[in-house]
Amino acid sequence: MPPTQNKIYFDAVLTPNRSLSPKAFVVVMSIVGGVSFLAGLMFLSMGAFPVIGFFGVDALAIYLAFRWSQRSQKQVTRVRVTADRVELEHDQPGRKLRQAEIPTAFARVHLECPERAPSELQIAYRQQAWIIGRFLTPDERKSLKQALERAIQNARRERYST
Repeated sequence: MPPTQNKIYFDAVLTPNRSLSPKAFVVVMSIVGGVSFLAGLMFLSMGAFPVIGFFGVDALAIYLAFRWSQRSQKQVTRVRVTADRVELEHDQPGRKLRQAEIPTAFARVHLECPERAPSELQIAYRQQAWIIGRFLTPDERKSLKQALERAIQNARRERYST
């Protein structure tokens, strides 16, 4: 095996941007809980005691929405380009680890940018395509596409120049 096949041309770990730290989550939920409690007491003093339940349901819905958002932020995608293959790994909480290996010589990178739908960055081989970086912004996808294409070209060039 030539030494160029072990060389890594690109190695990236993609994670979603964190919108709220765990400490900030506690602060936000404390504020939501406090406001709901005080508003509930105000309505209770006016004799509208059923409103307290609705404030509780609202606070619970906000809590569950934040927890769901934090869980989806734990997903990780890893892309590695070597002289002989492109390795893809996607790990999402509660799901099985998905992996794929694509020969570098036949890997194609494609960024689809429709007018209304969000763009999709795909790595294709034969009739299959793997979508990566769904959580990235459009500019980040363009930048990742350029870096991947450059790494694949360098890997091909060095592999076939010997």
